[in-house]
Amino acid sequence: MHAPHLKESIVAQVNYSILDIQEVLPHRFPFLFVDRVIEYVPGEYVVGVKNVTINEPFFQGHYPGHPVFPGVLMIEALGQVGAFLVLKMPEYANKLPLFTGVERSKLRKQVVPGDVVILHAKLLVIRKQRFGRLEVWASVNDEKVADGELRFAIIDRDS
Repeated sequence: MHAPHLKESIVAQVNYSILDIQEVLPHRFPFLFVDRVIEYVPGEYVVGVKNVTINEPFFQGHYPGHPVFPGVLMIEALGQVGAFLVLKMPEYANKLPLFTGVERSKLRKQVVPGDVVILHAKLLVIRKQRFGRLEVWASVNDEKVADGELRFAIIDRDS
């Protein structure tokens, strides 16, 4: 599934592994929620994958006997795939994008162990080389499970 506004011919089918992702994102276990990147159009659009497994530490308490992927972690996963998109841009390499807001966010369906979540992020704007917005959505089996708009600020990693 790709961005409806992009022509099929320019959607780059890629296969960035977890090792490739770790070269771009500063996140690490247990707080890295993008396992693979499968589509990427530089500066425009990215699609990532989150494999939800029962082995993740938060399932011990969320919830015993009824494991549900936490909604705030879904937003974080969407933010991380968006961060990958931004940090792959040469002018933002080695920077940190930080959340400044979450707008029009909806969690539409529970995500449980065994689900493969497809994470989409489309860059809407970066202003003054510092403040940006992303349109994000997630799906499981082609059914939308979350969506919204994320706002971020880009800072130096040593700030």
